[in-house]
Amino acid sequence: MACQVPTDTPSSFDIHPMHKIATTILLAATALVATSQDFKGLVNIKEKDSTIIVDLMYAKPDNFVGEKMYNFSEAYLHPKAAEAVKEANRMLQASHPGLRLIIYDAARPMRVQQKMWNKVKGTAQQNYVSNPANGGGLHNYGLAVDVSIADCNGDTLPMGTLVDALTPTSHIDKEQELVNSKKITAEAARNRALLRSVMKKAGFRPLRSEWWHFNYTTRADARKNYKVIR
Repeated sequence: MACQVPTDTPSSFDIHPMHKIATTILLAATALVATSQDFKGLVNIKEKDSTIIVDLMYAKPDNFVGEKMYNFSEAYLHPKAAEAVKEANRMLQASHPGLRLIIYDAARPMRVQQKMWNKVKGTAQQNYVSNPANGGGLHNYGLAVDVSIADCNGDTLPMGTLVDALTPTSHIDKEQELVNSKKITAEAARNRALLRSVMKKAGFRPLRSEWWHFNYTTRADARKNYKVIR
């Protein structure tokens, strides 16, 4: 029997000069961190489907940049992409009761994208991060999502690597070779295929180099018809 899925400043007039300096530094640092105010017009995915788990990897320092870049815990998407994620989760639960999607990243401001690019520029990992100078990626429009599958206890299914493992083992185009060489298990390959199946049926496009990343449209379409998140 499948287990149940839970639903679930004061005025500166009287401030000491040193306090003013500290406040200015704090505000400058905060400006580099994304806040929920960046996502006006976008949709909080939990308001679309409360059974989807949200665990934003950039809301804590344990990520490839090594620092916290969000001061919120909600996943925001363009309304069209949010509706598609809801549909993908519905299809997953219909075909595999007890399973559900877990979101690790969704809409992302361009200033956070710049911090990511600065971290990987000039390294072997730069091919995994969109360059803001070239318009960034679909996350910067609320049209991409980093996602996996969890069971009813919230435990993620094996996928062969952690999310954001920026290595060839995360690629989806040669998964049978990865299985044959024992770099990932056959179970992980099946789980990746299940994730791609429901996401593609809902209207998303997988990314060759990252099993967890899905785009709702093309970059050309996003730049022409959608607003970038600064």
